[in-house]
Amino acid sequence: MTRGEFNSKRVLLTGAASGIGKACTAQLIREGARVVAVDVDESGLRALSEEVGGELSTFVADLSQRGPAEEMVAVAVARLGGLDILLNNAGIGSFGRAVDTDPETWRRVHAIDLDAVFYACRKALPHLVESKGNIVNTASISGLGGDYGFTAYNSAKAGVINLTRNLAVDYARDGVRVNSVCPGYVLTALTSQMPPPIAQAFTESVPMGRGAQPEEIAEAICFLASDRASFITGHALVVDGGKTAETGQPNNMAVMQKALAGAGQ
Repeated sequence: MTRGEFNSKRVLLTGAASGIGKACTAQLIREGARVVAVDVDESGLRALSEEVGGELSTFVADLSQRGPAEEMVAVAVARLGGLDILLNNAGIGSFGRAVDTDPETWRRVHAIDLDAVFYACRKALPHLVESKGNIVNTASISGLGGDYGFTAYNSAKAGVINLTRNLAVDYARDGVRVNSVCPGYVLTALTSQMPPPIAQAFTESVPMGRGAQPEEIAEAICFLASDRASFITGHALVVDGGKTAETGQPNNMAVMQKALAGAGQ
């Protein structure tokens, strides 16, 4: 059933062709939004358009470059007649400690995960001030702490979180809200490519014992983008099944139970 929460809202959404972005697009269209969906994957955008229908138009852009990141805002404003919501969701990752991360990889991860967010916000803000709109940036719990071997990704997502806070403070008096969502382990096409032992380790590390569905993250993003969050700005909303609620120390109960079970054999 269409709730109509976003009726006629003009939305620009990046990373729209798969995962969290696809789930967000589907929810927004169901709830009456007019959406310009952006992704580097042209065939994925065509499939998205066929699947969700509604008032959806698409734009292909490689957000590793400043030009396309700014152009997409101009295109969205022209197509929609203005802008109410900007959802910066596009992102990539990489694996490696600092010494193993070559400068080209570092630059590309930061270009897409952080720089493109800045460029899009910078170009969109005058339009959002006019509409009293808002921004939601997809960050990560990896921006809230350190992970083994994710040097470039963690630093970029930390930048997204604090960029979000700074924009929120700077533009609050202009009537623009800016928030971020910090997902934990999410079951997407990308994470499904992980070797089974790694996927199992991720699953076991989550107190709720599973990864999130993309639709669960989309619900959080759409909440922050909605009028229901009218007094929330500068917030980093964690959606991680309890992962960051724990200290990271061993599960002593499980260790003891395993030891006792072994002693009883």
